[in-house]
Amino acid sequence: MAARGAAGCSIEDYDPASGRIDPVEVAVERVAAAAEAAHRHGVVLTARAENHVYELGDLDDTLRRLVAYREAGADVVYAPRLSDADDIRRVVGATDAPINVLALRDAPSVPELAELGVRRVSTGGALARAAYGALAAAAGELQRAGTSTYVDAAMSGADLEQALGTVD
Repeated sequence: MAARGAAGCSIEDYDPASGRIDPVEVAVERVAAAAEAAHRHGVVLTARAENHVYELGDLDDTLRRLVAYREAGADVVYAPRLSDADDIRRVVGATDAPINVLALRDAPSVPELAELGVRRVSTGGALARAAYGALAAAAGELQRAGTSTYVDAAMSGADLEQALGTVD
């Protein structure tokens, strides 16, 4: 990955084969091995505690895991779907690590997250889903009304090329 230009990667503590969160001892071993490999190649490792993704919202367990992952070598720690400002503040205070938070509709805004001490914000699949939503709405307009007013919200070709870095 590093040879191809990757700057970072993440490791989760959820095992899709078993459908469960890994025991913390197993997860810590995996984080330590991943951190050693990542650091050997100059890659930033983010360790994720998946409790809140799978509705196992035990904040105390999440905190124990994030602290242990940091101690095992993770550069950044992340508890996806953590949305309560007090919980986020608690994670920031407990982990002594840069914290990543998922941008959610019912979570603090990016400036509020920064005030809480969050260092990195992810969007997950939300930006792609928003784009697909706009695509579906435009196709629906064409199908139902036969009109094309959706183009009013479209980027110009020049702006799109600039955004994608295809224009010098």
